[in-house]
Amino acid sequence: MVSVANHQQYDESSFRVLKGLEPVRERPGMYTRTDTPAHIIQEVIDNAADEALAGFAKEIHVTLHLDGSVSVSDDGRGIPVGLHPEEGIPVVVLAFTRLHAGGKFDKRSGKSAYAFSGGLHGVGVSVTNALSVRLEVEIRRDGKLWRADFANGGEVVSEPRAVGTCGRQTGTCIRVWPDAKYFDSPKVPMAELERLLRSKAVLLPGVRVHLDIEQMDAEPLHKSWRYPGGLPAYLTELAGGQEPIAPIFAGEKYAAENDSAFAPGEGAAWALAWFEQTVPSESYVNLIPTVSGGMHESGLRMGLFEALKSFIDHHALLPRGVKLQQEDVCARVGFVLSVRLLDPQFQGQVKEKLNSREAVRLVSAQVRDPFEIWLNNHVEAGRAIAELAIKQALARQRNAQKIEKKKSSAVVMLPGKLADCESDNISENELFLVEGDSAGGSAKMARNKETQAILPLRGKVQNAWEIDADRLFANAEIHDISVALGVDPHSPSDTPDLSGLRYGKVVIMSDADVDGAHIQTLLLTLFFRHFPRLIDTGHIYIAQPPLYRIDVPAQGKKRPARRLYALDEGELAAICERLTQEGIRKENIEIGRFKGLGEMNPEQLRETTMDPATRRVLPVEVRDGASDETHNTFDLLMGKGEAAKRRAWMEAKGDTVEADV
Repeated sequence: MVSVANHQQYDESSFRVLKGLEPVRERPGMYTRTDTPAHIIQEVIDNAADEALAGFAKEIHVTLHLDGSVSVSDDGRGIPVGLHPEEGIPVVVLAFTRLHAGGKFDKRSGKSAYAFSGGLHGVGVSVTNALSVRLEVEIRRDGKLWRADFANGGEVVSEPRAVGTCGRQTGTCIRVWPDAKYFDSPKVPMAELERLLRSKAVLLPGVRVHLDIEQMDAEPLHKSWRYPGGLPAYLTELAGGQEPIAPIFAGEKYAAENDSAFAPGEGAAWALAWFEQTVPSESYVNLIPTVSGGMHESGLRMGLFEALKSFIDHHALLPRGVKLQQEDVCARVGFVLSVRLLDPQFQGQVKEKLNSREAVRLVSAQVRDPFEIWLNNHVEAGRAIAELAIKQALARQRNAQKIEKKKSSAVVMLPGKLADCESDNISENELFLVEGDSAGGSAKMARNKETQAILPLRGKVQNAWEIDADRLFANAEIHDISVALGVDPHSPSDTPDLSGLRYGKVVIMSDADVDGAHIQTLLLTLFFRHFPRLIDTGHIYIAQPPLYRIDVPAQGKKRPARRLYALDEGELAAICERLTQEGIRKENIEIGRFKGLGEMNPEQLRETTMDPATRRVLPVEVRDGASDETHNTFDLLMGKGEAAKRRAWMEAKGDTVEADV
């Protein structure tokens, strides 16, 4: 009998509920960057920029003080200081002390303070307050100068109080003392701050942005930005003196009131040009810099590709035997893209990447027609851009031919059931291993024939864990997989020749059920045991098809009907909750469940599982230092002589398995 007397107590008193801003202080990395205070200061600047975007502020002023604090002021409307009608707490106190509270919700109902804003989760300045030693707020509103003070990670030191008068002036000034213990470095990186402020000036026509840096024994160092030339002037600055091969193409297009596809005001502004050498590009969503790109950049590239391809076809510029791809068109384009999106979905609280799928369609639709018209009005410029794209395509094809020559001495007959792709560019080619002929047929219709190949698997692949390598090809499915890949089986200690590899990504695509999970396991067993180098070099992926389809009815002209997808029941519940918050009644939401990939039509399969812009796939990798542990797990699950251990494991841990049976 095992004694538990010395074990840590585990009862009702063991549970702790984090209140107020405690979650931020406990796990700051979940809410912001912790390398420097740059992001918590950016949250304050973004609020000032939202006032300017809404048309209420013309000046944004940032000061770096000698004591390490940072102040941000604007001449906007000023944060409301009165009591919240439901909470009974001053609104300014709510903004700085309560997570998920702000003026950027209820955008569709018209009750939001902002139609378009970068703020989405309502945790911005409250996180700033939580990670600061002290925070002071001065508000000019209703003829009075108000002040509120916070300290010690967000505690209210003094409630909002009138400390003077301000006449007709309005605005907000926030001074922050970041708490150094939460950050690797206590200083805000100057280059990053200047780049952020400069971009705000670029994206906010008519708004002047100032930066003052206090000096020890001298006048403050002052910088200011204002771009009357807008996005084109900024792109010219990013190019660093490099001349484009054709004039800059700039424009903007936003949805009108009667637009049936997008909400009024949604759209994009852009400036772009093609250069001989790579030029940095920048993108923004509601003035928030998306340094990791996202769906809006995918939409821009799609619109540019479709428009230029139409221009090239119309003028018969493409040489025989050359196939143009999006990469050829966009490899040398530099751009500044500013998107307005009603309800942006970002990856993480830091908002570095846009995940909203509708942004692909939005930006592509807004850019394509104006660019095609511009090309046909500037034919010589269009020809120059087309020649650059065709030169890229020819270089890509020459590179692919070199690869083909390396493997021409060992030509193998490809499997007859393989629907191969047309491109020879290994870096972009993908092979989908698809469960069943039915799903394989849908996948063939859904794929991009240029870069995506389909290999349907009839039935389940043999358990290859204990098969000797010299007997492996006795199984037809394994033989076909190896031949299609162009790589021979090998062991972890080998250094196999991967020069014959025909695909950069191998994607396992099976049903979202128990049988599908079994097929995934058998294929992962094959790759881990006999093709481990493909896992080590990051070539193996697992597709994540959704289990549920959610059909959302139209909400008048402003919001067309939508079709959403949920990976599992948890995601389904989250989507339904969000739709309910949008005012959609539960009985109007139609939910369908996919029994398998074969039930999806090609359009659904492409959108959810195959299109790189909208799909979800998981890379397969072995955790650092876990090679032996992974080997032992496969041995337990797949070894023929391990039945007794498997039974003991299922009896001990079977209740922890989540299975859709």
